[in-house]
Amino acid sequence: MSQPRINTRLRSARIAAGYHSQQALADALGVGVRQVRRWESSTPPWPHPDLQAALSRFLGQNMEELGFTPPPGRDVGGQQPRSALDTAGKGLATVPVRSVATMQPASVGADFAAVTRAHRSLYWSVAPTVLYPTVIGHAEIGCVLLTETAGLTRQSVARSLSESWLLAGRIQFFDLRESDTADETWLRGLQAAREAEDHLLGAATLAHMAFVPGWEGRRDEAAQRLVAARTYARRGAPPPLLLAWLDAVEAECATRAGHTRTALHLINHGETVLATGNGQPVPEWFDWFSAPRLVAFKGNTQLRAGHLPQARATLSAALDQLPDAEAKQRSVVLGDLAAVEAAAGMPEAACQYAIQALDQLERTWYATGMDRVREVRQALVAHQHEECVRGLDERLYDWSTTVSALAR
Repeated sequence: MSQPRINTRLRSARIAAGYHSQQALADALGVGVRQVRRWESSTPPWPHPDLQAALSRFLGQNMEELGFTPPPGRDVGGQQPRSALDTAGKGLATVPVRSVATMQPASVGADFAAVTRAHRSLYWSVAPTVLYPTVIGHAEIGCVLLTETAGLTRQSVARSLSESWLLAGRIQFFDLRESDTADETWLRGLQAAREAEDHLLGAATLAHMAFVPGWEGRRDEAAQRLVAARTYARRGAPPPLLLAWLDAVEAECATRAGHTRTALHLINHGETVLATGNGQPVPEWFDWFSAPRLVAFKGNTQLRAGHLPQARATLSAALDQLPDAEAKQRSVVLGDLAAVEAAAGMPEAACQYAIQALDQLERTWYATGMDRVREVRQALVAHQHEECVRGLDERLYDWSTTVSALAR
């Protein structure tokens, strides 16, 4: 028996947009599955105007391209615009719906996400100057793909694109010390999170954006961004670990503004959140925070508050708890331990920790870790003629460290 003729254009557009069944598209449109079946028949009825707009929005093509023929005297009404990130990644732009010839298949969402995951994993071991151009190039591809996808496929691309911009901003801020550029990059990530309708990604991006004014002591501006981050987090059923991280971010911003008592209260709240949490899993992209890192945040705050015995004990515990794979964070904790000993008037112990941090940085570069070591050396000016400090200088300014630091 011959197969019944169908509206192959609509069916192909549906599948490319990630709606793998007629029921899935019906659910997205809020109509019955029989309606979708009629549209995919060989003689599809002309949709109601509001459904025309919805079909164009979800499938990324106009009525003619979806296989519909307007009744006599009726016009297709032109192309329906939709918002997408422009190909330069500079913000939102209105672009026309693409024709079926330029629409990407549904598989592009998974393919693009796989590369995003690989970059996220490589961040912890690959030199930032090597990885960064690749991440930016990948994000630019994602901006193009947004104009060539629709529906669930487009939402998937937007989510991965937001993750890529988030990673690019982290490299710029924490590894390359390009704060202003990172702020712009994270804004692009926020726009992509909006396209994906992913509130937790939006919360994470906004909290990262709080670091920019927070590290410069502009606490009010940082607080505004954190309020927005917490608001977005509440919309997305946040796991306890993410809420604890928001406390840690706010605590760091408060610490840098000199409000260490407030910071310690925030960290204590984060500890309570983790202790009473329900073990809810975290999103795959949330890979930069853990319970030991919260301990490290607390130790740094205690150090800056002048609570040296407590800071020494807390940071030592954090170092013991951190996995060896978290090389970047280990260099930061070692630097903070060195700072504790320098503040306690123990230059030899300070230099020993600082050299351990430099050993770690030689294996895995991290600008934030190097900043900690330089702060320690500045704190040891009064002891700079002692043999241990001269030994630190020899290590700090040897050929490999100096060239690496300047090159990055």
